Parts: sequence; structure tokens; C-alpha cells
Amino acid sequence: MINKDIQYYKFCFYGFLKNLRFFDPFIILFFREIGFSFLEIGMLFSIREIATTALEIPTGLIADTYGRKNSMILSFASYILSFLMFYFFPNFTIYIFAMILFAVGQAFRTGTHKAMILEYLKIKNISHQKVEYYGHTRGFSQFGSAISALIAGALVLCSGSYKIVFLGSIVPYILGLFLMLSYPDWLNGEFKKIEEKNILKAIFKNFKNTISNFLQMFKNSLLIKALFNSSLYDGLFKTIKDYLQPILHTFALSIPILLSLGDKRSTILISFTYFFLYLLTSYSSRKASRFSKKFRSLAFAINISFIGGIILTISSGIFYAVNLKILTILIFVLLYAAQNIRRPMNIGYISENISSKIMATGLSVESQLKTMTIAILAPIMGFLVDKFGIGLALIVLSCFLLLSYPTQVSHLKIKQ
Repeated sequence: MINKDIQYYKFCFYGFLKNLRFFDPFIILFFREIGFSFLEIGMLFSIREIATTALEIPTGLIADTYGRKNSMILSFASYILSFLMFYFFPNFTIYIFAMILFAVGQAFRTGTHKAMILEYLKIKNISHQKVEYYGHTRGFSQFGSAISALIAGALVLCSGSYKIVFLGSIVPYILGLFLMLSYPDWLNGEFKKIEEKNILKAIFKNFKNTISNFLQMFKNSLLIKALFNSSLYDGLFKTIKDYLQPILHTFALSIPILLSLGDKRSTILISFTYFFLYLLTSYSSRKASRFSKKFRSLAFAINISFIGGIILTISSGIFYAVNLKILTILIFVLLYAAQNIRRPMNIGYISENISSKIMATGLSVESQLKTMTIAILAPIMGFLVDKFGIGLALIVLSCFLLLSYPTQVSHLKIKQ
């Protein structure tokens, strides 16, 4: 039974607020409305991921050395500045800087909040609940995404433009910033403040100590395999997931219903599809622990989910290529659900193989590998879509990841 105290609800509310990103269901359609090609869209995504990759480890070290709570506050501030730039300055060059600001927010956030949750579980002596606990909090995140889809659809319908979603996203992120301020200071994690008159020397010593612990984790071969297993598949999923939007848009305009609504049909279909999709993923996240227990080990469950996800992605491309878009849409829904079962299992497995002292840094490494994968795949996906269509692009990328499938994490259950 999970201990649902005030901090549990703060963790859940954080997930709910940070997923009220009203641009998520319409991001590709927003860029297409401005006039960008799929290659240009892929380049912007790649720039975002490269910037995130460059910042992941430094920001993880800052979180572990000077406090995770402070890093989260900086994260929300960077997001808000990014949203303002997307709304007020619709220009490719400006959007490069907006993506970099967004990357700053991502880098300070990814890994850091998960480390805060794991630190809380350790302090409360309930670390054995990590898969179930993280699954619950992720479930609230996905519920936030479901509500976000409906609000986003309403904003687009009322304004007649996709860009309004960035202005709307500022409100929940301001609330998220104040939520971070309410977190207890002891969730900053274990770090040592070195007393030095020379502040630069003090910073150097703090980083040196943290980097030393960080390098130690690379001696764990199981951890390295787990990081690649998690990051490669997640990178593929995050590269292709937003292409559900143009698929839904094309499908909506092809069905002979609500013709009087014109292009608004696609907004309505996308909004409600994402609403039900995220309700499903919310449920899936909460069932991650139950799913993993059906297999002989957590590692085996993770590997099965990797292979199964790749096969589904290839199938979605095949169905799109033969003009069975409804089946493609259904497979994308399954992929979203599977990802939210898989993600809590990955976090639980990785946390079993890493020191709590460098938890934020270690999880940032996992995020860095994932963002590097997206940075490579996003422009390739955009180029293939421009040249050959979404179906073939899905097939090619999926086969590439299947060929690069890493060695199994382990066939044995890790000792607690």
C-alpha cells in the first residue's frame, strides 16, 4: 500500500501541471501552419535534443551538487521564456533559440525530479515500492496530458490558430514553479557544501567530488546495458509519436462526417483522440508494477516490451503505406500505452543499479542517451517523410533500431 501523504500529492500535482503542455497534440501542425517542411521540423527537434544533450550532465551535476529543488525552479523559468518566444516571434531562426531555452528547461528537469522521488522513497524506507510509486505519479502526468488535449482543442477552436497553445501553457508552468517552491529542502538530496573563501575553488571541489561518484557508475555493466535499452527505444518513440497528428489530420478530412465544420474536424478529432489516449496511458502507468510481475524478472519484461514495441511500430508503417490509417492510429494508441508501462519499469531497474548520491546525474545520463538518439533520428524522419511519406519512414527507422537492439539487460533479478 502506497503512503499517500502530502508529498505524494505534490509529486502527483507536479506531474499533472508539467504535462499541461497544450502544444503537445498540435506541435507538428503548428509548424506546418507556419510553413515549415518536415525536414525543418525535424531539424528544430534535433537542435532541441542536441542542446538538451549538451546540458544534461552539467545540469545533473548542478542538481546533485547544489540542490535538486533549485534546479527545478530554474527549469520552469526556462520553459516559460521559451513559450513566450514561440508565441510572439514566429521565425525559424528565433525558434532555434526558443528550442535551446526549452532544452535548458528539459535538462534541469529530466532526471532531477525522478531523483527527488527516489530520494523521498529512500528516506521513508519504502524504496521497494519504486515501480508502483513512480507508476502512480506518472499516471497523474498522463491524466494531465488528457485534460490538456481537451483544453488545447478548445483554445485552437476559439482562436482559429495553433499558436495560442503556447500562451496558454504559461499558466500551469507558473503554478508549477510555485509548487517547486513549496517542496521541502531535504529533497535537495545528499550533497556537501565546501567552505572556501574562493568561490570558484569551492565550485571546482564540489564538482570534482560529484564527478568522481558519477564515473564510478560506468563500472557497472548491467547499468550500461539498461541505459542503452531504455534510451534507444524511448528515442525512437519520442521521434515518431508526434506524427500521429498529421495522420489524424489526414484521416479526419477523409471521413464523410461533420463536413460543415471543415478543417475544424481535425482539431476535434485530434483533441478527443489525445484525451482518450492519455486516459489510457494514465491507467497503463499505474499497472506497470502488475505487468512486470507477470514475467520471471523485471529485466525480461523490459526486453519483451522493447521487441514488442518495435514490431508494433513497423506494423504501423505498413498499415499507413497500404492506406489503412485507422489501424495505424490504433497501433499508435497501443504504442503510447506500452510506453507508459515500460517507462516505470526502466526507472525502477536503473535505480537498482545506481548510488542514491548521484541519482540525478545517472538518470540525466539516461536522458542524454535518449536525446542523442532523437537528435539523430528526428531529421532523418523528417527527410524520409518529405521524400517518401510517413509509412516508409516509420518502417525504416523501426528496422534500424531493431538491428541495433542491445544485449539483454540481464536474465537474472538484481538483488535489492
